[in-house]
Amino acid sequence: MTVHLESVLLWGAVATLGMTLVEAAAQRWGVSRMSLAFLIGSGFTADRRRALWLGLVLHFLLGWVLALPYALVMEDLGRTGWWLGGALGLLHGSAFLGLVAPLLPLVHPRMADELHGPEPTAWLQPPGWFAANYGRLTPAVSLVGHLLYGMVLGAFYRLAG
Repeated sequence: MTVHLESVLLWGAVATLGMTLVEAAAQRWGVSRMSLAFLIGSGFTADRRRALWLGLVLHFLLGWVLALPYALVMEDLGRTGWWLGGALGLLHGSAFLGLVAPLLPLVHPRMADELHGPEPTAWLQPPGWFAANYGRLTPAVSLVGHLLYGMVLGAFYRLAG
């Protein structure tokens, strides 16, 4: 099965930008403390400033990579649409919040553990179930961001055929 790679790259970047803006707005308005860029970047460097910038770059690369499964599903179904993309986005967001976020302390070198508390070198609080440790509205903000990501891909991705 083939995908329209130019469409994946363009709309994957736009969708990632939209998701990042939702997260940034939520931080600015004080409803969530989660920064995916910082979570990603701080896994690779102890320099907080570099962690944010590296995380932003890696977050956008990840946005492109994760746009591929969306495209493959749409190609397999032979259809696109904001509603299909939105459904995939909610599935993606739920998987991140329910599976990935709670497991981050197992692999993140600068994150405290839910059971043992922070080590002297851990900077980050563990996200917890559905990342609720980063604010009561964080799960909703993350789901809205993932929903928007999927809706953009579903609405604008062009089928390869």
